[in-house]
Amino acid sequence: MGDRTIVDGGRSGDAVPTPAIPVQEGPALVCVIDDDADVRCAMESLLRSADYRVLTFATPDEYLACTEAVDAACLLLDVYLDGADGLEVQQALHDRSIAVPVVLMTGQGDIPMTVRGMKAGAVDFLTKPFAEQDVLRAVGEAVALDGRRRSARGQDHAVHTLYATLTPRERDVMGLVTAGLMNKQVAAKLALSEVTVKIHRGNLMRKMHAQSLADLVRMAETLGARERTVTRYGATG
Repeated sequence: MGDRTIVDGGRSGDAVPTPAIPVQEGPALVCVIDDDADVRCAMESLLRSADYRVLTFATPDEYLACTEAVDAACLLLDVYLDGADGLEVQQALHDRSIAVPVVLMTGQGDIPMTVRGMKAGAVDFLTKPFAEQDVLRAVGEAVALDGRRRSARGQDHAVHTLYATLTPRERDVMGLVTAGLMNKQVAAKLALSEVTVKIHRGNLMRKMHAQSLADLVRMAETLGARERTVTRYGATG
């Protein structure tokens, strides 16, 4: 895109299949909240030319009321809205566990405001009027961040789905093995034979698609299934 400037609106058991990881299908959705119609129009035109899906809103309430907006990969949010503070909106999204990456926009930015917004998790802070390339760079970073977050959530979901296929005894073994206990220690703890523990361990490794003990430990951490009250060297407080 060149280096044109956006208008500022006049303001400054059996094998278990691995669960599929949910990903966003099609072009990423970018939402824009700005009370200036000219800015909304210019941003929509630019973003659509870069093959993004775009929804624009004049107020935060319009955005929150839109069910389609929940799929947004980036939110371009004006700081100075008519009757609303964009930084407070950003905090409200966080409080509602709406994890969309936010790019803040303002025609009246200052250092304290920038620091506050970035500390609250903003991906970038754009000062109007801004160049198209700056907008597309910031949106690209936000969309990439959203993609990484979606992938991580998908992997976590996959681990929980696999864990649900384990028997109660396999879960017991997993918790102790990932705490660092050897097979004979797990056997003593659960009043099983060492051979039985080895069988359970092999089954759960297969069901969890774990290639190594390190893989299994990472999964146990994600699940909160790692036994914390024991170690290889004895009970801990």
